[in-house]
Amino acid sequence: MSVDKMYGTHPEVITPLLDAVGEAAMVLSFREDRTFAALSVGRFGAVGSTRLDWAGAEVIERCDSFDAEELHRLVASYAGADELAVVLWSNLAVPSVALPAALVALQAEAVLECSPECWIYLVDGGVLIEFQDGEGFTAGRIPR
Repeated sequence: MSVDKMYGTHPEVITPLLDAVGEAAMVLSFREDRTFAALSVGRFGAVGSTRLDWAGAEVIERCDSFDAEELHRLVASYAGADELAVVLWSNLAVPSVALPAALVALQAEAVLECSPECWIYLVDGGVLIEFQDGEGFTAGRIPR
């Protein structure tokens, strides 16, 4: 099965998040996902299969905490007012979601329950927050 046909085949994974945020979220098509990925996670090298290589990028903050409170704090700290956030998951079978960053902060627990790895791309500020369950968060500027 090709990647584009596999993309989004398990939307039930994000149902709790979508229920929590309502119509404020937009589930992205494969093309939209790939466009946002190219502007964010695609600008990093990889370490293993799902970790980003932050070498050469401006790391703003690393933290060992990996809970909803920490994600809430990070998004609230680095997102601008009315900023768009795109949540990309480590599994392409789960469709990416675009929504206001303020809702990502408020629904941080629902975001983290969807996958053991994800990236939150703060579109206006060019900041990416990487989440690796059990390892914490890294926030940094996306290389140009």
